[in-house]
Amino acid sequence: MILGSVTLTQPQGTQKQFVASDGRGHNFLIDDAAGNTGPKPIELIAIGLAGCTAFDVIGILRKKRQEVTAYEVKVEADQRPDPPNVFTQVRVHHIVTGDVYEEALKDAIHLSESKYCSVSAMLQLSAKITITYEIIPVERAIPVGV
Repeated sequence: MILGSVTLTQPQGTQKQFVASDGRGHNFLIDDAAGNTGPKPIELIAIGLAGCTAFDVIGILRKKRQEVTAYEVKVEADQRPDPPNVFTQVRVHHIVTGDVYEEALKDAIHLSESKYCSVSAMLQLSAKITITYEIIPVERAIPVGV
């Protein structure tokens, strides 16, 4: 079971800042665009997708003994213009640096998307998710005088 809560920080006035708690003792601020002291709730959904797939992919690449020296997942999401402003299209881009086989990365991304990432499974109900990737090879040092 996942537990969580949000508590309004300033009940008087017009601000909409909340402290979000995850049930395990972690806290962070969420806000709207006007207050801008933390991410908006909808942004957390997109970031959650990036995090979910990142955990899956790095775990699978490590099991496959791929040498990853850096890894980043970027996400962009388009929303429906009218309420509820659900995501209609989401673009996820994996950037892996290291000595990584392309097939290993493709397999890891596919497993995350099709089997492991629960955030992806939920978002696929309303949005088209497009996934891209790039591998940045590690530069090998060439000894001087060789």
